Order: sequence, then C-alpha cells, then structure tokens
Amino acid sequence: MAIDIGHLPRRAFLRGAAGMTAAAAAGLLLPGLARAAGEPRIYSCAEWGARPPADPLTTLDHPADRILIHHIDCPNSTDYSLEHAFQVARDDQADHIDNNGWSDTGQHFTVSRGGYRMEGRHGSLDALRSGDKIVRAAHCPGQNDNAIGIENEGTYMTVEPPEAQWSSLVVFCAYICTQYGIPVEEIKGHRDYYNTDCPGDKLYARLPELRSDVAAQLATR
Repeated sequence: MAIDIGHLPRRAFLRGAAGMTAAAAAGLLLPGLARAAGEPRIYSCAEWGARPPADPLTTLDHPADRILIHHIDCPNSTDYSLEHAFQVARDDQADHIDNNGWSDTGQHFTVSRGGYRMEGRHGSLDALRSGDKIVRAAHCPGQNDNAIGIENEGTYMTVEPPEAQWSSLVVFCAYICTQYGIPVEEIKGHRDYYNTDCPGDKLYARLPELRSDVAAQLATR
C-alpha cells in the first residue's frame, strides 16, 4: 500500500524516525479498524478502556462551529507509546468524574504526546462522523454545546509539543473542520473564552501556525 505523506506537514518526514512516528500517529501506518476515506485513526472509548459515564449524556442535533485547543496540564512524558496514551485517557476520565464530579471526560477528544488520537466523552466519535451532531461536553463554560474540545497531553507553558503530537493535531483539526464545515479561523484556544492559562503560552502562541497548517491540509483535499 502506498503511503500518502501529503496529509502531514513535510518537516515531519525530514526527521527519520520522528517522521515515521508522526505518520503512525496520523493513522497512515496503523492497520486499525475500517474507517471512512479521509478519516484519521481515532481510538474509541471502548478501545482505550473507558468507564461508563456516571450520568446520561446529551447529544445535540446541530454541528459544531468551533474547535477549542487545550492542554491537560500534566507531566510532559517521554513515553510515546499507545499503551501510555490509553493510560492518559483513563487517568483523565477518572480525574474528571471522581474529582470534578462530571458525567464523563470533559473534552471530546485527546491527543497524546506520541500523537495518538482518542475519543474523550462517549459518543463524540459517532457525532463527529455524522457531521451534524455534537455531544454536550464540559471542557469550557459557554462553549460546551458548540465547540469541539481537544485536550493535548502535556503542559505547554514553557515548552512546545513534540512533532508527532503537533502533526497529529493538524491532521485531526483538518478532519474535524471538513466534517463540520468549520472555518480555520474558528480554531481557538481555551483562554480565548475562559480565564485560564490553557493551552499554555507556547502552544497558544502557535495557534496561528496551526490554523495555517490546517488550511494547507484542507487545500489538498
């Protein structure tokens, strides 16, 4: 099978093993499950071992109109494995349910430092695939009914995300924009709508670059 590297920033493929990691994170090298053409590999709640929601969730019959970028504000692990990514998702869900008192993981999706994309709140992947629904979330007051929340593993106040995570995020945002018809100008940071340092100074400063990279991805489709 030929590998299409056009759906990742070129620089990721100029770094040897790092480029292969980014490609794997984008779902280009992972056998995975059957999925629609153009859909990157996204691991479902069932695949990473999510607990059932503590309370019933609400799916809204309208599309998302924005993407909000977050960071988990957790250690910047150098374990880039799939197993570690799944553990991050489980830990995040446990924190949100047990400590925050939320019904489920607060955000719709999570991207690990190794570049693995995972469903967060139950039902978010099916809603994304539909292109006309969104699961009510808990990632940002005032934005939970309309904005797709993406948490990025790590803390990005003083350091930037690793290349595999960044490349995976670009591919993922392009897919979400395609599914919902979201303009790249509506890729925002958590702090744009709430008094928080999230998604970190370094990651927030790169949001113009993220919008530009996503736009470049969309132009190839």
